[in-house]
Amino acid sequence: MKTLRHWAPNGAGFRLALYQTYDEQRLVPGRRPVLIVPGYGMNSFIFSYHPGGVSLEGFLAERGFEVWRADLREQGETQRDGGASNFSLEDLALTDLGVAVDKVLAETTTGADRADILGCSLGGALMFTHAVLNPKHRMGTLVSMGSPVRWERIHPLVKLAFSSPTLVGMVRVRGTRKIAELALPVLARRTPWLLSVYMNPEITDVSAVRELVRTVEDPNRHINRQMAEWIQRRDLVVRGVNISEAIAALDNPFLCVVANGDGVVPRETAAFPFHKLRSPRKKLLEVGTDTIAMAHADLFISREAHERVFAPLADWLAQHAG
Repeated sequence: MKTLRHWAPNGAGFRLALYQTYDEQRLVPGRRPVLIVPGYGMNSFIFSYHPGGVSLEGFLAERGFEVWRADLREQGETQRDGGASNFSLEDLALTDLGVAVDKVLAETTTGADRADILGCSLGGALMFTHAVLNPKHRMGTLVSMGSPVRWERIHPLVKLAFSSPTLVGMVRVRGTRKIAELALPVLARRTPWLLSVYMNPEITDVSAVRELVRTVEDPNRHINRQMAEWIQRRDLVVRGVNISEAIAALDNPFLCVVANGDGVVPRETAAFPFHKLRSPRKKLLEVGTDTIAMAHADLFISREAHERVFAPLADWLAQHAG
């Protein structure tokens, strides 16, 4: 299996880092490349790591896909080259995601003219925003994984954290990764009910703390303010367009992945895009059972992820590969 790193200047003072992974012996001709877009307060590392097996990136590559993951501005290995921290959801969705898709299609070995997109958490909202506001977008199959667009239900802790747009827009947050490294084992041992908002320690190995927190980034205060406004308004509005309503017109093949125990993006919120899109080629994949609750991060790093998430995801992408 081969992994290559690419750089893509976004024209706003950042060189985005993108990673291309594929197995030359297993690559299936005719399939589009798959681009994974990370979410809020994180980078793309977690898609290349799993504490107990092959990662999402590796799983898809083993199934014959060329897989890409992107670090947008202020994420992961992306480099700042004069860029400012005062940016918006619009900048991430239209500029950065657009640059990432263009880079994928310029460098892909597949020869495809469109890329399939896996939008994870906030990455799914960026994917939908890009599809709605850029009528010339080059995205094929769309996959949202625990992604909000309209906040049909909001967890009380999330509502509390974003209760004041003014306050969260003023506070600069630093050292989030270190805090997470210290807090994760304590929460898993003493208050697993609190950690279960984000991950279920019964099905996710949290012992490899340093590797798990490598995906954590300091949240941007300007994005925090916009997130708080969005949560209060409930609908995602960008450039004056109600994205929550406008996604109804999208006809791309669409897979909506929902975790039944997700506290960050509750199932009613994560399932909203499935019910809203009028695409004739869509599927709702709800994972978890009455006895095995799956939370937000469990979609990617739990022991259940390979069977319940990765395999049906790969099957859907293969079915709609071109």
